[in-house]
Amino acid sequence: MRRPRNYLSQDLSTGSSIELPATVVRHLVQVLRMQAGQEIVLFNGDDGIDYQAVLTEVSKRRAHARILSAGNPEPQPKLQIHLAQGISRGERMDLALQKAVELGAVSITPLTTERTQQKLTSERLEKRMQHWQKIIISACEQSGRRRLPLLHPPQTVANWLKNAPKTTLFLDPMAQHCLKEIPPPGQELGLLIGPEGGFSDQETALAGKSGCTGIRLGPRVLRTETAPLAAIAAIQALWGDFC
Repeated sequence: MRRPRNYLSQDLSTGSSIELPATVVRHLVQVLRMQAGQEIVLFNGDDGIDYQAVLTEVSKRRAHARILSAGNPEPQPKLQIHLAQGISRGERMDLALQKAVELGAVSITPLTTERTQQKLTSERLEKRMQHWQKIIISACEQSGRRRLPLLHPPQTVANWLKNAPKTTLFLDPMAQHCLKEIPPPGQELGLLIGPEGGFSDQETALAGKSGCTGIRLGPRVLRTETAPLAAIAAIQALWGDFC
């Protein structure tokens, strides 16, 4: 049986005993019905290490664990992929973020665009950021990633382009080039993907003027939640860590 992996936002070290947070207790005790003496895996998403731990005290609402050993740090990715994703509605955005994490993106920036359909007030934005962070953490727990990708606050396309990686690919179904025609990007790659309805003509022109390379992913127009999955998978197969 695979040991459950759980994220804790704190320093972890071999031999230490810790009280697990309520969210982890609910998952381990109320969902998985785990008991004292069973082993789990903990990680903090920062040092890149999985820690083997054992549950020492378990009750309905509280649980303690002792860290037994530390694994090797997760290697830095061969290709650092920085995703700038147009904000889409509800589950579409959740799916895009989840799959981007599972496929190896190291940072994610939600984009507010001219065609963004979901307008967020400051209060709603804070709640969405918390929700998106939970999506990222859950994807790391499931996929075995030991380093948490960085979630940046939403930006406009223009602001993101000011600090975009030197090599940035812009998904455009009308582009002349496909991925296999692009030279290898080196160690860092930006990926710019629009929301439902795509980027406006002005945003498309701005991406071109900023040095982005337009690419198409085959003859079909992909949905905003499908595009990052397809693009990152193809990029990893060409230049990244897909064996």
